[in-house]
Amino acid sequence: MKTLTKTLVLAQAALGLLFAGQSPALAQAKSFTLKFNHVLGPKEPFHDGFNEWAKRVSERTNGGLKIEVFHSSQLGKEEDIIEQLRQGANLGQNTDSARLGNYVPGIAVMNGPYFAETLEDVAKLQKAPTIVKFQEELASKHGLKVVCFNWVQGYRHFFTNKPVKKPEDLRGQRIRTPPAPIWQESVRALGAAPVAMGFGDMYPGLQQRAIDGVELVYNNIPGGRFYEVLKYANETKHIMLINFQVVSSAFFNSLPADYQAALTEECAKAGEATSNRIFKLEAEVEEQLKKRGMTIVEDVDLAAFRAAGDKAYEVLKIADVKAAIHKEIGK
Repeated sequence: MKTLTKTLVLAQAALGLLFAGQSPALAQAKSFTLKFNHVLGPKEPFHDGFNEWAKRVSERTNGGLKIEVFHSSQLGKEEDIIEQLRQGANLGQNTDSARLGNYVPGIAVMNGPYFAETLEDVAKLQKAPTIVKFQEELASKHGLKVVCFNWVQGYRHFFTNKPVKKPEDLRGQRIRTPPAPIWQESVRALGAAPVAMGFGDMYPGLQQRAIDGVELVYNNIPGGRFYEVLKYANETKHIMLINFQVVSSAFFNSLPADYQAALTEECAKAGEATSNRIFKLEAEVEEQLKKRGMTIVEDVDLAAFRAAGDKAYEVLKIADVKAAIHKEIGK
């Protein structure tokens, strides 16, 4: 009996050592899937960029972490997805600081008029102490982990059926904006009447004259066929659209450290490449729109628009936040 007991103890010890030695490998063998949602169409540069990000992450983790990309809000509305992230769902969302400002108000400043105007500005924002603090608060208090935020969609302009050269030209025009305070106040400060509307509702909204125009980046126009219902592209450059890639903090924290590094580092690499591609494509898109009958209004009074845009920061009481961050990045 003693011999049998001794044999069982030795066997258990051997098994314990075996599994102890294999535990890192077993942990790595566990697979994870991130379902990533965005509102843009399948022909948008961002969609290609997200697929490239997914490919790199899969290669780097030997298939252990897979990103499945869903375009055109296939998984649901942006705001609904963000709420699901907060509950720990294995979802991701391409979003902006305006919507994240619903949780940490100060971060919405990044979507204000003329806040960032070059890719160099965006690069500097990565290390700005105030922005780092906002991201930490999103993760710890609201369950939203910012994977990276260097995906720049280009400059937002007003696209209308009347030429716009100064803020007064927007008076009385109903312009579609996303449903977030900084968007609403920015468009209002610049002279128009903001109308909150989903991305997919814009085309029928223009057809039915529920809105008079939109404010978007150039690359949105061909994909959405907005050239069919709008005549003028007014180059106000009022917002450089910085996009954030966010996931659930709980999901991110469940990943092995090397998977976390793959997710964040490859996100930043793909974001930089996609942003550069978008700025190169803008000139081509302009030419396409001209051929389709749109008029490009280039002689816009940017100084007047910049001055008008300051009111948005004052109304939302974030002018001091803007000043602090601009000081941190030397702008």
